[in-house]
Amino acid sequence: MTKERKTAFETRCVHGAYKAKSGEPQVLPIVQNTTYRYYNAKDVADLFDLESPNFMYTRLGSPTVKALENKMALLEGGTAGIATSSGQAATLITVLNLCNAGDHVISASNIYGGTHNLLGVSLKKLGIDVDFVDQDLPAEEILKFARPNTKAVFGESLGNPALSVLDFEKFSKVAREIGVPLVVDNTLATPALCRPLELGADIVIQSTTKYADGHASCVGGAIVESGKFDWAASDKFPGLTEPDESYHGLRFYEKFGPTAFCTRLTAVLVRDLGCPMAPMNAYLTHQGLQTLHIRMERHCENAMKLAEHLKDHPMVDWVAYPGLKGDKYYELAQKYLPKGQSGVLCFGVKGGKEAGEKFLEHLELTSIVVHVGDIRTSVLHPASTTHRQLSEEEQIAAGISPSLIRVSVGLEAIEDIIYDFDQALDKVK
Repeated sequence: MTKERKTAFETRCVHGAYKAKSGEPQVLPIVQNTTYRYYNAKDVADLFDLESPNFMYTRLGSPTVKALENKMALLEGGTAGIATSSGQAATLITVLNLCNAGDHVISASNIYGGTHNLLGVSLKKLGIDVDFVDQDLPAEEILKFARPNTKAVFGESLGNPALSVLDFEKFSKVAREIGVPLVVDNTLATPALCRPLELGADIVIQSTTKYADGHASCVGGAIVESGKFDWAASDKFPGLTEPDESYHGLRFYEKFGPTAFCTRLTAVLVRDLGCPMAPMNAYLTHQGLQTLHIRMERHCENAMKLAEHLKDHPMVDWVAYPGLKGDKYYELAQKYLPKGQSGVLCFGVKGGKEAGEKFLEHLELTSIVVHVGDIRTSVLHPASTTHRQLSEEEQIAAGISPSLIRVSVGLEAIEDIIYDFDQALDKVK
């Protein structure tokens, strides 16, 4: 019997998960409705007992959303995926699927400001405690933060906007030692550049609003599980191993095995919190993923060229980009992100925060937007925007200096991007 050949990542981006049958649409259809018709009570009962793969109500899934979920699982190399209304929703329900009030999470401090606030402020109000740690600490030091009620270790493959590269070997070792899953946000790297589930992570999440969509057209999030974590190895995860009273005593891990985490996400968290991705957004994100491999290649190429140019510019104090030799995270980037270090870089204008603000005002081609990861080059000052809810000490711990300007390098001609930055920097003098 001939062994089935595994297609390349690029081919999976174009063809993966959805294949039209004879006479069906070549492009994934948008099933834009709320409910689904049946002709007998048993078929509907099977839906509520999680015995049927069909759909009942779009809050709990639709053919268009399911196709995107399958594609995300395929690209990340997991057993199952869930699409949510936003990246924040993906992070929230992931933590709530692992933790109850009174539980604890260890998180790297170099993470997106919105995630930092979600973990450190909003979840604290729900009784879930989070310790933020310097991800560059030795494993032994990070392990000192572990508690008997620790339920997860969290980090970003490529920190936003600090551009810190997660040491997967170290963090997976920490998670294994504690006996909890390693959860990794892969938003900036995307599966085109990094596949955390192949590097020791157990759950990968991302804001599909960024590179997955790629065109700033829709908000969304995704969660993919590895299917390898043994939820029954301890009594830490009763939601997955103990009988669920809302499903007649069903035990999710016992029944669904390698897809238990995502099954419970939909059956319990999305059901109760109501945060599904809309079919239209799933369609647009699915379209974006078909060119992810090509776009990320160009984003990386342009970002490297801009970083090299700014590094030698007389009006620039410093540049942070993991692809630059001499960067603090260069070695880790070569190890975990060898295909490219994404399209985001950071730098500081000489003269500090005030000079940086003047630079932003003089840009012409480049947009000032609260966003990252689409085809247009854009900039932002995180200390006064995305991370303004953090104290100055928290900002510095997250790698955010007062002068830091985040650049999301787009797909324009690199000479036009460089010209725009040069003319704006010249006006700061």
